[in-house]
Amino acid sequence: MPLLNVGVLGCAAIARRATLPALVADPSVRLVAVASRTGSKAEAVAGEFGCAAVTGYTALLDRADVDAVYIPLPPALRFEWVAKALAAGKHVLAEKPLCVTYEEARHLVSAARGAGLLLMENFAFLRHSQHATARRLIEEGAIGEPRSLTAEFGFPPRPAPDIRYQAELGGGALLDAGVYTLRAAGLYLGSDVTVAGASLRHDAATGVDLGGAALLRSPDGRTAHVSFGFDRSYRNICSVWGSEGGITLSRAFSPPASHRPSLRIERQDRTEEITLPADDQFAAVVAGFASTILEGGDMTGLGADILRQAALVAAVREAASDGGR
Repeated sequence: MPLLNVGVLGCAAIARRATLPALVADPSVRLVAVASRTGSKAEAVAGEFGCAAVTGYTALLDRADVDAVYIPLPPALRFEWVAKALAAGKHVLAEKPLCVTYEEARHLVSAARGAGLLLMENFAFLRHSQHATARRLIEEGAIGEPRSLTAEFGFPPRPAPDIRYQAELGGGALLDAGVYTLRAAGLYLGSDVTVAGASLRHDAATGVDLGGAALLRSPDGRTAHVSFGFDRSYRNICSVWGSEGGITLSRAFSPPASHRPSLRIERQDRTEEITLPADDQFAAVVAGFASTILEGGDMTGLGADILRQAALVAAVREAASDGGR
């Protein structure tokens, strides 16, 4: 069986906690090497996952035995290294958001298309089976016609050195948590949703946004209200309200692989709670990434989703800077 040879640029917590284990566990993937700016860090992570250690990201991209790379670097560094990886002929799976601005996203999508390479943004929650179940139930009429969506993702403040508080690295709640909620609006209300208004609350000391909210709408008048932040208690919810009831997922964006999610259906005369099977969304991402490459799938089809998402993020920033007008 052919294998996809993968290298990793960076040793971020999300890589060590979720994606590296998924890469190692996938039978169609061979984890070749992990790179860090410091040799000692690369060696520590490589030893943990049984691969080679590389000092410096360029040295990893120069390896002929690497077909694809996973890039979990901070948001402001992703554009540079995704671009360099594509130029080196590597397929790319990058953490979300792919980059900081719409212009950067457009450049990367164009580069990937021109090179015939797969560029995937790691919105892992999209591949969790709980969303497929919720969408199927909605399509079957479980709540009537969908009218609106509410998505909330937030958590308490992090320790001060956290990159979320570093504006120069692409910190802030919109890029860290808000992007999930915006992507959920497109998933359930359609890819043509637009931003009607937004608000962001900034921290004067760091310059990053600590939280915010946005109102989105679809051309047919359906709406989404999304809120996010790392200045509040933990919440991780997506709810669709329809003409005859509602569906709520209580761990919509980051359920652990062992967690059995709960789906709640509320109607006028009854409430139903369904416990769904556990699912590893990171394993699903790795499997989808590898199979697309190894089986000669569509290498360019994800570009439109990347650009739509980047446009929504840009629109939230613009609406918030205008005071929501």
